[in-house]
Amino acid sequence: MTDAPTIHPNATVADCDLGVWTEVGDGTVMKDVEMGDYSYITRNCHVVWAAIGKFCSIANDTRINPGNHPTWRATQHHSVYRAEAYGLGDDDHDFFQWRKEHWVTIGHDVWIGHGVTVTAGVTIGDGAVVGAGAVVTRDVAPYTFAGGVLKLGLSSAAFRKSRPKRYKRLRFGTGRATSIRPRCLTFVHWRLTVSFKNTADHCAVSMPTQRPFAATASAIVVGTH
Repeated sequence: MTDAPTIHPNATVADCDLGVWTEVGDGTVMKDVEMGDYSYITRNCHVVWAAIGKFCSIANDTRINPGNHPTWRATQHHSVYRAEAYGLGDDDHDFFQWRKEHWVTIGHDVWIGHGVTVTAGVTIGDGAVVGAGAVVTRDVAPYTFAGGVLKLGLSSAAFRKSRPKRYKRLRFGTGRATSIRPRCLTFVHWRLTVSFKNTADHCAVSMPTQRPFAATASAIVVGTH
């Protein structure tokens, strides 16, 4: 790996903005995606219309923002919005615009396990962990573990009651979260603005001297993106 994005020859990356020291694995497809510095995504993943933070770890076979179908129509088949492919006229551009408006947002230092599906419009907070095989249809709070099928529309209490083996919990516990989470959320690395410049073969990095948890606004690295 180098500071330039490392993209496997068998990966497909289109209209993406990748930070420094990022990696895209074998067979992965990414379109219209922003991925921050030091994040990586492994094999056979599919990501579209998503913003991924820095220092994220995304395992094999993950789907982020998979395609939706127009379930409110008489038929939800491709032919009603990909009409050109079937010789039925123009594609339904309004439908694709509707899909593009529901981006997935993933914070910094998020770990997404093997085979996870993250549906349209979901936000996963900084430091969260999503267990293998989860289907995420609702937001995940920062620094929580999440697993199973995260159902849309249930309150936290109702969710724990209805799915006692699939509820979410804090990474650091209720007490420790009070002191640890605010410091994690201001971790100095999140303030790095350095990214690989397509017009140059180098990037300048000026690391602050403060300890990570003592980072302040004056420690922000100045750069362009």
